[in-house]
Amino acid sequence: MNPDTYESPLAARNASAEMLRIFSARHRIGLWRDLWIALAEESRKLGLDRIKPEAIAQMKAKRDDIDFARAADWEKRLRHDVMAHVHTFEEVAPLAKGIIHLGATSQYVVDNADLMIYRDALRLLVTRLASAIDALGTFASAWHDTPCLAYTHYQPAQPTTVGKRATLWTQDLVIALTELERLVDIMPARGNKGTTGTQASFLSLFDGDHDKCDVLDRAIALRFGFASSWTVTGQTYPRLFDAQIAGALGLLAAGVHRMCNDIRLLAGSKQIEEPFETEQVGSSAMAYKRNPMRCERATGLSRFVLSLVSSPYQTAAEQWMERTLDDSSNKRLSLPEMFLACDGMALIVVNVARGLVVYPKTIEAQLMAELPFMATEEILMAAVRAGGDRQHLHESIRRHSLAAAEQVKLHGRANDLLDRLRADADFAGVDLDNLLEPIRYVGRAPQQTLRFIDEIVEPIRARYPHARQSAAELKV
Repeated sequence: MNPDTYESPLAARNASAEMLRIFSARHRIGLWRDLWIALAEESRKLGLDRIKPEAIAQMKAKRDDIDFARAADWEKRLRHDVMAHVHTFEEVAPLAKGIIHLGATSQYVVDNADLMIYRDALRLLVTRLASAIDALGTFASAWHDTPCLAYTHYQPAQPTTVGKRATLWTQDLVIALTELERLVDIMPARGNKGTTGTQASFLSLFDGDHDKCDVLDRAIALRFGFASSWTVTGQTYPRLFDAQIAGALGLLAAGVHRMCNDIRLLAGSKQIEEPFETEQVGSSAMAYKRNPMRCERATGLSRFVLSLVSSPYQTAAEQWMERTLDDSSNKRLSLPEMFLACDGMALIVVNVARGLVVYPKTIEAQLMAELPFMATEEILMAAVRAGGDRQHLHESIRRHSLAAAEQVKLHGRANDLLDRLRADADFAGVDLDNLLEPIRYVGRAPQQTLRFIDEIVEPIRARYPHARQSAAELKV
């Protein structure tokens, strides 16, 4: 930490060391050099004898000898980051001078390296999500049949279970996971397409041999783990693919935001809380506070990501013909920042999901405060079966319900509907205690929860067997 200059909180407080390494300058420029080495080797295989084996050997030997200060000096003079690193590489590998970057455009290294960086970053987020899904699955299983008050419009509604609600959070993360996995699977390389995507420079180098141009393009893609490269490009790969990545990160952010907001609301009613450590301080003034700071932090990061989702879409829309430079100035910021923020929020979700604290008595008390109203239809049917008149009974329940609601809303008293019904001779033949058993009102929530874990969570656990152990520690 340098206290005398600004440092992004995404790096200092949120993103993991793994994600920061993926987006580091050393990793990126190392990939550029790998791409230059691969271009030289594959071009020589196709007959470019001007590329000498000793030049390739020197490039490989000096691959990690990156003088960033020297590159910065070159860039000040040239106003071109790629050419600055071409010259810096040539200075430590002079035998390769003149063949580094042969036939290539800047986007050969920039775009192909970016795609590899995004692929690695997506894979890291996939492991984070798999860990979160595993933890939430464990939580949902443990509480699959614990009744709780459900809410629609944030108003008390038909009961569900604690575990079933957790499956809704988990399902959102599964949707995001599926999209991240899909992008990793389908991601093509940019390949070797030349300055405006026509491969004219390579066609010239290979004396008009179109097949060699295709072979080189495929060889570079395969060498770096891509099943294919884009069939056509301008100077860059289609920036709509960046928008697809941003959209997937937006899915993750929205899912995290929804889950963490729910936990914040539940913490406010003392039903469920995020983990709280022994020496953790909730408030500088109010010593009793247990603020849901992790979930609050995650929702803040989520909002930041969601605010950035539109930027790659706008960049894609703003492409002029084959490419314009406002593309890169935006791209340097938007996607890395989104990945760092998503990494931070994913770590928080794993941490929270593994340490959720449930208060069954509070959950039961809040449910029972509302359940008498929700049970009135069952009570009505039971009284009818006991021989009562349906319309008369309906009117009695209506009157008692309104009176009980008045006690709660106007006088702040407990819901006394059951006491009123017990005192009414019309309901003497009804076992009210049995009808107020909460599990009667949760429908198939327990079964749905277990089925979700079996059909959705377990296959993810099988794909990511180390998910239970993985996840970096939170920085703060």
